[in-house]
Amino acid sequence: MTDDWMMRIGILVAGLLLMGAMWYFGTRPRSGQGRRVASTDDREQRLEPTLGAQLEQDLGEAGVPRAEGDTDAVQAEMDLLDQTVGAVSPNSELGKRTSDDFDKIVTLYIAARAGNVLRGPDIVVAAEKTGLTYGHMNVFHRLVDGHPERGPIFSVANIRSPGSFDMSEIQGLETPAIAFFLTLPAPVRALDAWDAMLPTAERMAELLDGVLLDEQRNALGRQRIAGLRDELRSWDREHDVPAVTRSPRW
Repeated sequence: MTDDWMMRIGILVAGLLLMGAMWYFGTRPRSGQGRRVASTDDREQRLEPTLGAQLEQDLGEAGVPRAEGDTDAVQAEMDLLDQTVGAVSPNSELGKRTSDDFDKIVTLYIAARAGNVLRGPDIVVAAEKTGLTYGHMNVFHRLVDGHPERGPIFSVANIRSPGSFDMSEIQGLETPAIAFFLTLPAPVRALDAWDAMLPTAERMAELLDGVLLDEQRNALGRQRIAGLRDELRSWDREHDVPAVTRSPRW
C-alpha cells in the first residue's frame, strides 16, 4: 500500500473520531438539565410563609443535622423573629427623636467578614437578643427603660440605602454592614449612652460573626475606645448634663 493511501486512511479515521466526539459532547446531558426553574409568575403567585416557617424550611432543605437541643434553640430564634416582625407597625413613633437638632454623632459599624454578608433574619434575632426595639424609620433603637417617649439612646440602621430594615422583605435582605449611631444630645448622658451602645455592638458582632469597626471603618481597638470615652466625658462637662440613674437594661 502506497504512502498516499496510508495518509488518506489516516485522515478519514481522524475525521470520524472528531465527528464522534462532537456528537457525544453535543448530546451529553448538562448538570442543570431536567431541573425545573420556577417562572416569575409562579414565584409571584406563591403564598409566602411566616418568617419562622421559612427559616425552618431553609434549615431543613440545607440538610444540616440538628441535635435535639439545637432544635429548641432554632425554634426560640424563630419565635423571636416572628414576635419582632409582628410587634411594631411600620413607621412607628417608637424611637423617634424629640428634636431634629443635634450636636454630635458617634458611629460604629458591624461589617460582614470577607466573602460573607449579614442576613436580615440574623440581624432581627440579634437585635431582639440585645434588647433593641424595632420602630421609627423602620430601624432598631435602644430606648430608655420605662420612658420610650424620651427618644433613642442610640439606633441601628442598614448601611444600604434607604437605611431601613423592611420587615416585608427581611427574609431576602443581605447587607455588607449595619451602623450604630449615637446622636447627641441623647435622653441620657453621652457617656452613659456610649456605655449602653458599645456592649450591645460587641454582642451583636459576636452573634452575627461580624467585625466591629469605628467611624473610620478601622477595627475598634482599646485606644480608640478610650479616646471616644474621653470625648464624650468632655461633651457632658461642656453641656453640664446631670447624671441619670442607670437602668439595668443599659
